[in-house]
Amino acid sequence: MLKSPLFSILLFMNMNETIAAIATPPGTGGIAVIRISGSKAIEIANKLFSKDVFALKTHTLTFGKVLDQFRAQIDEVLLAIMKAPRSFTGEDVIEIHCHGGALISQKVLSRCLECGAKAAGPGQFSQRAFLNGKLDLSQAEAIQQLIHAKSEKATQAAANQLKGSLSSHIKQFQHSLTQIAAIIEAWVDYPEEGLEFASKEEIISELQTIYSSLFKLQSTFHEGKIISQGVNLCILGAPNVGKSSLLNALLGFDRAIVTDIAGTTRDLLQEEITLGGIHFNLIDTAGIRQTDEIIEKMGIERSKQAQKEADLILLVLDSTQTISNDEIKLIDSLPKSKTILVWNKIDHPHSTPSPYENSTPISAKNNTEIVTLQNDILQLVFNGNAPDKSQVTITQERHYQELTRALESLKNVIEGLESDLSAEFISFDLRDGLKALGQIIGTNVTEDILGAIFSKFCVGK
Repeated sequence: MLKSPLFSILLFMNMNETIAAIATPPGTGGIAVIRISGSKAIEIANKLFSKDVFALKTHTLTFGKVLDQFRAQIDEVLLAIMKAPRSFTGEDVIEIHCHGGALISQKVLSRCLECGAKAAGPGQFSQRAFLNGKLDLSQAEAIQQLIHAKSEKATQAAANQLKGSLSSHIKQFQHSLTQIAAIIEAWVDYPEEGLEFASKEEIISELQTIYSSLFKLQSTFHEGKIISQGVNLCILGAPNVGKSSLLNALLGFDRAIVTDIAGTTRDLLQEEITLGGIHFNLIDTAGIRQTDEIIEKMGIERSKQAQKEADLILLVLDSTQTISNDEIKLIDSLPKSKTILVWNKIDHPHSTPSPYENSTPISAKNNTEIVTLQNDILQLVFNGNAPDKSQVTITQERHYQELTRALESLKNVIEGLESDLSAEFISFDLRDGLKALGQIIGTNVTEDILGAIFSKFCVGK
């Protein structure tokens, strides 16, 4: 790991502090958990607990009381003790399970701080787990993703990363490239010896295989981003085509007001649903038309902005009406790769919908073909190919950028070997590729990256 001298000093000081925080969400609940981690965790717990903590066996739960400085009871609790290195952080860890509620949990935490603990910052427990070698950086990031997952697929992707699926792939790439780097370094250090553990053609062939595998991994980011962050789905169209009815049909309950009066929806309505294990943020927009009404014009401008920011667009059309010139222009302006034309009101007498690409006839009022539309949405989201459950998927922009950098370095190495470039330059590019892979799992990460990653974590994790 690359660190400045000042960072090393600050890190040493920080790691020698015993930290404490409430590890459960704020609010009312059955229990709250206060976590203490560090070399003085057992000593601190012994000061506030009604029993001798030093005498407790590791990885046990003990019933007792948290006492104030006058030995008066604050709360009846269960105390868990986990001695180093068999703990999440790799340090001595105490967890106090007290009654839930903001006031009582804060009292217990305050008592921990009175007895010598320091208040933990965001992500400080996970950071210690990483620095103590209990998990690598991609696994630490997976903890945060697991906490904030909004769908089953996001939860599964984060769980797989936490188990080390991505780490294992990256380490395999590192191992293969390190072996190649050793050969090229030998060419640099001992050029007069004529060392050649493998032919240049064999090395190029192996590098091309590694490049293809890395590119395949990087290419999963489109799916991974959808799985991790969800999809912004914008419902667009003219007034009275049934946009709000479609929103209600997709949600399964009446969220938007539906009337025959054009312009009923004046502002954006947003709701969340899960389809096929994917989180969707549904946005119902004001009907797009020419109007002089000030409030409606503001709503239409917001509709156009939502359209630009959407990952997927449902353009709703009234199948009982002739398509207007304005609607034709709107269709032509929308990207076909992320637009579905929804021909609504097929429960009424209607003409045959025009054969546009990605179009689905429905009746939002009667829920006719809504399931078909949901399937079409999922097909378009994943470009017609559902993600392979067995494949490792990149879900974070940081990992995507480092893989891009590694691929660029490997491309330079292959081209350098093919053009008989000096081994010194080839070796430099190969080391840069290895460094990029190391940034993903944290084998040579800088303090700036660490700070940026763990500052996003919640306190207590």
